[in-house]
Amino acid sequence: MKNSLIFILFFVSYGLFSQTNYPPKNVGFAIEYVYKKTKDTDLKVWVFNPKGHVLTKKKPAIIFFFGGGYRSGTPDQFVEHAKYLSSRGMVAILADYRVSSRHDVKVINSISDGKSSIKWLKENADILGVDKSRIVASGGSAGGHLAASTALLNQFDDIKEINSKFNSKPNALILFNPGLNSNEERWIKNQNQVERIGTNDNYSISPFHNITNNVPPTIIFHGSADKTVPVSSAELFTKKMNDLGNNCKLFIYKDLEHGFFNYGRNSNGPFVDTMRKVDDFLVSLGYIQSLPSLIDK
Repeated sequence: MKNSLIFILFFVSYGLFSQTNYPPKNVGFAIEYVYKKTKDTDLKVWVFNPKGHVLTKKKPAIIFFFGGGYRSGTPDQFVEHAKYLSSRGMVAILADYRVSSRHDVKVINSISDGKSSIKWLKENADILGVDKSRIVASGGSAGGHLAASTALLNQFDDIKEINSKFNSKPNALILFNPGLNSNEERWIKNQNQVERIGTNDNYSISPFHNITNNVPPTIIFHGSADKTVPVSSAELFTKKMNDLGNNCKLFIYKDLEHGFFNYGRNSNGPFVDTMRKVDDFLVSLGYIQSLPSLIDK
C-alpha cells in the first residue's frame, strides 16, 4: 500500500481546526508578511517553511486560496495542506484576499489580489528562498477559480502593477472543486453580473473560455454529487485542456459533495486520498522527492 500509512500517520496527528476563523488563528509557526496594501486593508500571506530551510537553496512553493464564493472564507481552510507540504520540502503559503462581506469588493478585485500575491512571491523569491520557476497555485471552490485565473486570465491585474517585470502565472495548478466556467447559467444567476462581478463580460473571468495551448500542468479533484459546482464543468475543462495539448488530470469522487476534500470532512478519507494524489503529482513534476514505498506484510 504505497505511501498510505505515511499520509494517515501525518494527518491524524493534527486536531480539527475551525474554518470560520478570520483573521486566521491556526497558522502556528508560519511567518506573516503583508503582500499588498489596499484602501480596504493590508493583505497578508502566511508562509510555512520546510524544516531547516536554507534561503540560498531555492525550494518550490505552493500558494493556497480559500473558498467562500468570493463572499467569505478564511485562509485557515488550507492550513493542514500547508503543514503537510512544508514537511515535504516546499515553501507553503496561505494567502488572504479581499471578499465582498468584509471589504465590499467585486470578484475582479479578488482576482486582482490573487494575481498580486503571486507577483509578490516572485518578486521576493530570494528573500523567501523560493524557486520562481516552480510555483504552484492551488485553491478550493472560488479559491480554485482564483488559482486558475492567475494562470489563465490576462486581465484584472492591479493597475499599480501593470508594468511589473513579474507576471502572475504559476507553473502548476492544483484545484479542488473549482469554479471553471463563469458563463454557466447558474453562475451568472448567482453573481448578479456587474454589481457582483465588476464586469458584464463573463468570458473574461472564465478560465474555461481562456484556455490556450500553454497552460501549466493541472490536477483537479471534484465530487460527482457537487450541487454548487457541477462536475460536468470540470469534465469539460479537462477535455478542452487535453485537446489543446495541455496536461490536465481530473479525479472524480463518487457521491461526494462540494467541499468533500476539506480537513475534518468525511472522516478525513478524501482529504488523505486527495493529498496522496497531490503528492504524486508534485513528485511527477520533480518538485518533491518520492516517499519510500510501504509494502503490507
